[in-house]
Amino acid sequence: MWLYRALYPFALLIGSPFYLRRMWRRGGYREGFSHRFGRVPSLPAKREGVSRLWLQAVSVGELLAVAPLLEAWAREGHEVYLTTTTSTGYRLARERYGALTIGIGYLPLDWWPFSRNAWAAVQPDVALLMEGERWPEHIAQAARRGVSVVCLNARLSDRSFRRMRRCLWAIEPLFGGITKILACAEEDARRFRALGFAPDRVITTGNMKLDVAVPVLDAGAKAQLRSELGLRPVESGELILMGASTWPGEEAALISALRSLRVKGIACSLLLVPRHAERRAEIVAVLRESGFRYRIRSEYLSESRSDSECVDVSLADTTGELQRLLQVADLVFVGKSLPPHTEGQTPVEAAILGRAILFGPGMGSFRQIARELVDCGAARVVGDSQALAAQACKLLLDSEKREAMGAAGRAWHAQNVGALARTLEATSELFAKPAASVR
Repeated sequence: MWLYRALYPFALLIGSPFYLRRMWRRGGYREGFSHRFGRVPSLPAKREGVSRLWLQAVSVGELLAVAPLLEAWAREGHEVYLTTTTSTGYRLARERYGALTIGIGYLPLDWWPFSRNAWAAVQPDVALLMEGERWPEHIAQAARRGVSVVCLNARLSDRSFRRMRRCLWAIEPLFGGITKILACAEEDARRFRALGFAPDRVITTGNMKLDVAVPVLDAGAKAQLRSELGLRPVESGELILMGASTWPGEEAALISALRSLRVKGIACSLLLVPRHAERRAEIVAVLRESGFRYRIRSEYLSESRSDSECVDVSLADTTGELQRLLQVADLVFVGKSLPPHTEGQTPVEAAILGRAILFGPGMGSFRQIARELVDCGAARVVGDSQALAAQACKLLLDSEKREAMGAAGRAWHAQNVGALARTLEATSELFAKPAASVR
């Protein structure tokens, strides 16, 4: 641990140009920036007999998944201090969870003085980390104070597992303070055990993202959304291919697929929803070169325009709208999955909403879910951009097949809910135990 503390500032210094550039491109980091250095927003004094929980959820997807947890903990009378890492996550948390928490902030940089100061201010009884969040100093501060650390919806991507297996000698000193790991799939649980975590500390509770309730739009709301996006109305018969949470290179692949579809006479438009909205300039450059007419959603909304001009490609460069946008799509490609990308984005919402799904071979972060969706007939794997175009053509010409895939996705979801209840049960006993005092 002291080696980690000694090396961390040098690693931070080396990596700072990359992270500062990314923060500048993404924007919105000025508010709450001091939280990174261990300052905490003003919190109420701790109340006797009330458990205080510190929940860390890295970004938008994880924050959407914790909504039912926050609601349940509020009903049970627990206090929650919620932290995140990205500016988009911070904005979403402040918009949606102010009434369910005692404070919202950024997780401090994982260096001893910053983490120590934040822990002294928050004084939680339990620390909870969502999915892939495992910060050694954060965990060490919890262990020093006798605070339980629970990893919720815990997963290990293929890349993370390979890296951690190479340095097993470091896992126990850095992560030994983790009290309980609630794995989102049995394969993840097996991987944690293979890394040396005691079997009694690892429980498979399932994926909480499967328990997320997706508000369904009525026909009028869908029509309005299509109009805002510049997409033709349903009555026109035009189909919509959607790229969900796309990464570099995938927008070009989808534009190429759109061109192939048009050549084959298929009436189709493209809806692009990039994973990071700050990539809009990069994507707009690709759109300009394509020759297709396009609309940028953020500009359209900011200018309060109401023109009815329809476009070939709609770029939805907004945050927190994926669940709504999926509902106007006829076929969904899930991003970060075509080579060279290997981790994949979540296909869960598309399955919940009964959309036919395509994704590339790189679904490492959702490998179990992806495998199950393919096995049940809800999704298909496309190896490259040519295969993407070919499968999109087949499915957009076959409405019955799309409907069957959508029904399979909904059935798969219905069979896999319940992670929320299992998670609440697994954590409830910890919330009743007060943290030991620091010597």
